[in-house]
Amino acid sequence: MQWIDLRSDTVTQPTNAMRTAMMNAVVGDDVYGDDETVNELERLAAGILGFEAALFVPTGTFGNQLALFTHCERGDEVILGEDSHIVWHEVGGAAVIAGVNLRPIPTVNGVLDASQVRRRIRPEGDIHLPRTRLICMENAHSSGRVIPLAAMQEIWETAQTSGLKVHLDGARVFNAATSLGVDVKQITQYADSVMCCLSKGLAAPVGSILAGDKTFIEIARKKRKLLGGGWRQAGVLAAPALLALTEMTQRLGEDHANAQYLGKKLAELPNVQVCTDQLQINMVFFEITQPVDEAKILAHLSECGIKSNGTEAGQWRFVCHWQIGRAEIDRVIAAMKEALAAA
Repeated sequence: MQWIDLRSDTVTQPTNAMRTAMMNAVVGDDVYGDDETVNELERLAAGILGFEAALFVPTGTFGNQLALFTHCERGDEVILGEDSHIVWHEVGGAAVIAGVNLRPIPTVNGVLDASQVRRRIRPEGDIHLPRTRLICMENAHSSGRVIPLAAMQEIWETAQTSGLKVHLDGARVFNAATSLGVDVKQITQYADSVMCCLSKGLAAPVGSILAGDKTFIEIARKKRKLLGGGWRQAGVLAAPALLALTEMTQRLGEDHANAQYLGKKLAELPNVQVCTDQLQINMVFFEITQPVDEAKILAHLSECGIKSNGTEAGQWRFVCHWQIGRAEIDRVIAAMKEALAAA
């Protein structure tokens, strides 16, 4: 059976071109700086993202935590949204790895309010207080929303005025750029560092990028080694990552269009309410407004060859990616219609 996997855009299989590139990749020991494919990837990524340098890392969580570890000293404080990925889905790594204090604040649909940020920046000179060091933003947000450039600029200017650094969790930053219709550098200009995932929607089997200025990346490279992230013949992973950056970023609009189609079809089902204010990239959030047996729905979808996660805070999430087209979506809608009738 050919599975349709809606759980995330991390589940994608590498394309045939990626598999060929992996087989033919020029490799070397990256800890020695000898892997030319990794070197090429890092140079390309830095240029695309608008930074002096970049570093290939295993995962997005690794990249975010490495950024905190590099920007901050132990005991420093990081201001960020209370609904951010770093707070919710990175296993408390900030306390364990960087030894920093997270100061989460409420957001409005994922957008940090600059006035709220300013009120939480610690005054200097009081020995009782931690040092505010870093502000983190996220775009696209894990809620499926895209943060407006004006809101990012206001946070950036607040940081500049206060002598703080800004890190951007850009796991899906190319989705954000596609949605906004801008070059990705128009987003990343409002950050001192950025992490972007190559395995979320871009189909690379492994890897993320951390980018920043040369000094930042030099420090991060050593700390990557400390964390056990030194690569050896990593060109076999960098080769598909190059295709993720050069080719797969150019087709994200298809995923967004398919998500719109999926959302429209779901909204036509009885008792399904699509969260249209979160339908800005490749993710469709929705709620079922009548009591249902969630386990039965998941079981029926599985019987139909469809993988889905259950609800989180009452919301379902279906995610589109390069292996889900209109035919697959029509199969999903038919299965959901049957599941809802039986649940």
